[in-house]
Amino acid sequence: MRQRGLTYSHFINALKKANILLDRKVLSDMAIKDPAGFDQLAALAKQQLATATS
Repeated sequence: MRQRGLTYSHFINALKKANILLDRKVLSDMAIKDPAGFDQLAALAKQQLATATS
């Protein structure tokens, strides 16, 4: 996650706020098998965090 500019806890918290409930296994599989999709989740999480702080 740090490669994408987020800590794990911030990432999970942002996904929960966006009502995206995925467990660690699914996130791990996604990061390995679908990195583009995982990058979209990371971008969504960053957006959620930016919106929360605005």
